[in-house]
Amino acid sequence: MKIYIASSWRNQHGVEMLTTILRESGHEVFSWIENCGLEADKKFVFEDWVNTPDAAEKFNFDIQGVISSDLVIYYGPAGKDACMEVGVAYGSGIDVIGLYAKGEDLGLMRKCMRCWVGNIPDLLKVVYNINK
Repeated sequence: MKIYIASSWRNQHGVEMLTTILRESGHEVFSWIENCGLEADKKFVFEDWVNTPDAAEKFNFDIQGVISSDLVIYYGPAGKDACMEVGVAYGSGIDVIGLYAKGEDLGLMRKCMRCWVGNIPDLLKVVYNINK
């Protein structure tokens, strides 16, 4: 199954761990973290970068990753970009699973999620059952 994980840089290590687990289970995971890597650069200024060809390339990678996936995982808490990716997935008829985190503040649009789970083991159970 092709999977995209929508999240935030603040969840980088958890997203990398989940990516590894899913790949070891035979899934293809589109990784915006592996594709980007810019925020680790201390000299990175988002406003200077956002209108560059490199930013357009990263944007297209993310959108194509979402719309070509069989499943999107929302790894919370995350920001506006991850929420937009969830919206694109939902609007494209792609299932979205939400990994709930303390402090999650999504409003009514939380209904875009097929379901919410509270931890990685429960998330993996849902993913593996979808795959059957």
